Amino acid sequence: MPRPALPRRRRQDLTRSRPATGEVFAEARAAEVRLGGRQVLEGVDLSLRAGEVLALVGPNGAGKSTLLAALAGDTPLTSGSLCLAGRPVGQWTPRELAVRRAVLPQAATLAFPFTAEEVVRMGRAPWAGTFEEDEDDEAVGAAMADTQVGGFAARPFSDLSGGERARVALARVLAQRAPLTLLDEPTAALDLRHQELVLALCRSRAARADAVAIVLHDLNLAAAYAHRVALLDAGHLVTTGPPATVLTPEMLTRVYRHPVEVHPHPATAAPLVLPVRAPGAD
Repeated sequence: MPRPALPRRRRQDLTRSRPATGEVFAEARAAEVRLGGRQVLEGVDLSLRAGEVLALVGPNGAGKSTLLAALAGDTPLTSGSLCLAGRPVGQWTPRELAVRRAVLPQAATLAFPFTAEEVVRMGRAPWAGTFEEDEDDEAVGAAMADTQVGGFAARPFSDLSGGERARVALARVLAQRAPLTLLDEPTAALDLRHQELVLALCRSRAARADAVAIVLHDLNLAAAYAHRVALLDAGHLVTTGPPATVLTPEMLTRVYRHPVEVHPHPATAAPLVLPVRAPGAD
């Protein structure tokens, strides 16, 4: 006997009007996180605005991923506050959060043999039973085209290479169509062409008034594509601002504890970050 169709909830039950460019969509104040008795974040004040790409950079252990998870509402604060879309993050239900922010963690693992397309379609789950569900096929198709994964849509996710999995996981996030996108090292497994593709997609989302925060290790990608850069070190937010004001030789040398030189890119004038190497070093 067929299961009766679920009644659809009206659009306004789950979502709100999308933010205007420049509007603060997520905001942390005096944010602190302790994990396993260790202070991971301390006194972080940070806002994320619609229409911008914010790059979170810093050395290993700086707290970048923890801050991203806190902005998502996935890692609770020990103290301080976090607001998302104008309300404390704890006041949103999980489903309400899911239609407001989409999160890409560092690792994407699945226990069952889903195909690539099925994984992407998971991004539409928050909209099940709403009028937005009518957009599922279009959203999935567009996300797969944007990330260039349509050619292996029917292949099992577990059979894909690391870079292919990374792009399928990103397509899932894009298909969710939340106004806040949070990406944790999405370029780590990608070749040069697909790294550029991912950052160009981030800029495209921002151009449509989405807010995007992305954890990056490649400072030159941050310099080329981010509107603002947040530099972290040992759980503290050292500074935030446009790439040219944050990615300076003095600041980076101090935070990364390695001499760094910065030059203007010959074509774009964006900061070009180079580690200082001994003569003859490969």
